[in-house]
Amino acid sequence: MTESSAVEIEIATRRLTAALDALESAVERRRDADRDENELAARIQALGADRSRLADELDGALVKARKLERVNREISDRLDSAIVTIRSVLDTGEDG
Repeated sequence: MTESSAVEIEIATRRLTAALDALESAVERRRDADRDENELAARIQALGADRSRLADELDGALVKARKLERVNREISDRLDSAIVTIRSVLDTGEDG
């Protein structure tokens, strides 16, 4: 083997080593990016589940609020009726 062949082999070896290092770095970056994508997908899925749960809770709360409003109106009507009856009795008692 000649000295120029040895130099060429050394240069080729260095280029190959540099290319392998670059490939290894690229693979590591890709692995990190995939991991980040997987974590993001998991977070998005968790947020979707939370959103569904919160929407269900909100629907339940709205039903309960409507029911309470209806009961409140009924009680208000009954109180108004009772007040009218009491005033009528008091007015009748004053006349007698």
